[in-house]
Amino acid sequence: MQELKGKVAVVTGGASGIGRGIATQLIRAGARVVIADIEADALARTAGEIGATGIRTDVSNADSVARLAHEVQRRFGTAHIVCNNAGVGSVAPIAEMKLADWQWLINVNLWGVIHGVHAFLPMLKANADGGHIVNTSSMGGLATMPGLGGYAVTKFAVVALSETLALELADERSKVGVTVLCPGTVRTNIARSTRNRPAHLEGRLVDVDLQHSHFGATLRWLDPEAVGDVVVQAILRGDLYAFTHPDMKAPVLERHRRIADALG
Repeated sequence: MQELKGKVAVVTGGASGIGRGIATQLIRAGARVVIADIEADALARTAGEIGATGIRTDVSNADSVARLAHEVQRRFGTAHIVCNNAGVGSVAPIAEMKLADWQWLINVNLWGVIHGVHAFLPMLKANADGGHIVNTSSMGGLATMPGLGGYAVTKFAVVALSETLALELADERSKVGVTVLCPGTVRTNIARSTRNRPAHLEGRLVDVDLQHSHFGATLRWLDPEAVGDVVVQAILRGDLYAFTHPDMKAPVLERHRRIADALG
């Protein structure tokens, strides 16, 4: 996409964190932005502060995302950019996770992206000038570490979904592009993910405030708007991969080296 001015963009998880950063930068680029979030109060507050339209949405629910798409089309006629960003990041060893833990993580982090693609892709394809989908994964979608197994399962899946969708759209010579966003450490509310966890899906996952830990102090933390700028540039360039922390590449390269060695 060569120009974002006047384009309609939808950002899930847009009331805070990376979603808010993406929405803010899209607005600065001239887009008309809809933010969707499960937290009604934060949604209304953020929409007013940044000049977006807020629509309460539960991305884990297919009907809720379908209603979001319907409402966007009713109000704006179409959507050109869809950022499937909503996610949670609580942690636990795999051996200790309950099935409810898996269900919650997968419902939000993976089904949320699937629901967004399913609901909005036909709309983007119908645009004469095409559109763009941004799916938020993580550096944890490219390399693993203890405690983040459940999270990594969902984020690896988002990478696979995005790469495959990009190939299929290219084969169709579609004007719809795809970006998978793989952020590193960002100042967000992800350390309070369980605040929105459904009561019937309680389990062993716990929140960890890495940002204010001794280890977190050794890491480079970005503000969400810096991530939003990375996303805007990726859309304009048509990049498949968008990284915020190239300095965190070592575990990814090491994983690829081990795979290459095994294949050899």
